[in-house]
Amino acid sequence: MSWKKIVVAALLCIVCAPVMSQANVEIEFWQYFYESKKLLIDDLIKEFEIENPDITVKHQTFPYDSFIQKIATTVPAGRGPDVVTLYYGWFPTWITSGYLQPLPEDKISYEDIENEFFPMVQSAKFGGKYYGIPTAVRTLALFWNKDLFQKAGLDPEHPPTTWNEFVEYAKATTEKDADGTIHVAGYAFNPLGQDHHWFRECLIRQNNGISSSEDGKQFLWNSTPEGYEAWQWYIDLVKKHEVGALDFFPDNPFTPFELGRAAMLVDGSFRLAKLRGAIEKGINAGVAVLPAKTSKATFASYWVHGITKNAKDETLDASIKFLKFITSEKAMKAWLERVGELPARKALLEDPAISEDPLVGPFVQQLSDAYSTFFVDEKANREAIQQAVEAVLLKDEDPKKALDSAVETVNALRMEFFEKHPELME
Repeated sequence: MSWKKIVVAALLCIVCAPVMSQANVEIEFWQYFYESKKLLIDDLIKEFEIENPDITVKHQTFPYDSFIQKIATTVPAGRGPDVVTLYYGWFPTWITSGYLQPLPEDKISYEDIENEFFPMVQSAKFGGKYYGIPTAVRTLALFWNKDLFQKAGLDPEHPPTTWNEFVEYAKATTEKDADGTIHVAGYAFNPLGQDHHWFRECLIRQNNGISSSEDGKQFLWNSTPEGYEAWQWYIDLVKKHEVGALDFFPDNPFTPFELGRAAMLVDGSFRLAKLRGAIEKGINAGVAVLPAKTSKATFASYWVHGITKNAKDETLDASIKFLKFITSEKAMKAWLERVGELPARKALLEDPAISEDPLVGPFVQQLSDAYSTFFVDEKANREAIQQAVEAVLLKDEDPKKALDSAVETVNALRMEFFEKHPELME
C-alpha cells in the first residue's frame, strides 16, 4: 500500500471515529423531605444539567427525623452527599464533626455574600470561613382565620397588633365542648413548633428583655424581669387564659389551623405554600406582622446549602457550580413562588410584587427587625424550652424555676462547646 493510501485510511479512521463525550461527573445532593422543596429541586436539577451536560446530579431526600443520623453514618465513611442542605443551627455540630468543608473563597466570593445576602447569613461564617449559603430565609408572622374572627364578633380584617389584643382575640375565638375540652383554639399553642423561637427571640425582645449576650456565648432569657414577664405571658396563654393546650394537635400546629380548628398561629414563611393550599380549599385566612408590646422583633432562620468533605477535585468544582445555581436569583424567585420562603438576596425583596403581596409582605416587612439565634445544639435548645413548658403546665412547677432550669441546661452545653472549640468564635 502506498504512503498516500495509508494517510487517507488514517484520516478516514479519525473522521469516522465516534466523538468522545466530555467526561461526566456525578454529584449527590441531599436534603430532608419537604414535598414542595423536593419537586422544585428536581426541576432545577433538570435545568442545571441542560446548562452543564457534563454534570449529573443525583437527588436524594430523607425523613426529617432520620436526616441527621443519615449524614452522621455516611459522610465520615466517605459516602453520601457532596452538596447537602442543613438547618443553620446545626453548623457548629456539623463543622466540628468534620461533615463540611469551608467554601473556597477563590471560587465563591465572601465579599459578594456579605454585600448581596441579608446580614443573618453571616451566621454561616465560623473562624473567618463560610460553610454554606442559602437559597431562602425565613421570618415568623401571624396567621389568622378571618371566618373565626367574624364568628366571634371581631373585625375579620383587623388582626391583633399588640399583646393585649392578641389575648383578647384568642379568648374570644376559643370554643370549648361541654366538658371544657377545647374544640377551636384561639391560638395553636405548640412549644415544639415555632413557639420556642417566638418566645426566645420575639417575646423577650418585644418586652425589652435580653435574649443572649453580645458575644453569643450565653442565653440571657432569665436575666431581666422583662424576660420572666415574657415567659409568664406565654405560659398564661394556656395556664390562665386557656386559649390553647399542649395536647391540641401536638404533632403539627398548622394542622388545626388548616382544618379551621385554630383562630391564630405563629408560623414561618416556609409555610406559605401550605397556607395557599388551605386558602384554595376554603380557609379564609390572612397573614400579619407579629403582635408587639414595647418593641418589634421577629425570628429569622434559614436552611443552607453546604459542601461536604467528600467533594474533591472535579467533584468539588461541579458541587460549587451546582451550589451557585441553586442560590442564584432565578432559583430564589422560583423558591418564593413554589415553596414560600423569602429570597436570601436583598435585591429581590425590593420588588413591589413581593413586598406588597398580602401573604408574603408581612414577612418581608419584618426583616429589618429579625434576629437569628446562634445555636450550639438547636434540638437541645428546643427540648429545654419544651420541658420547661411541661414542668409548669403538667407538674405545676413555678414558672421562674422552670425557666431558670432551661437556661442552665442550654448554657452548660454552650460553655462546654466554646471551651472545646474557641476557634469557631474568632
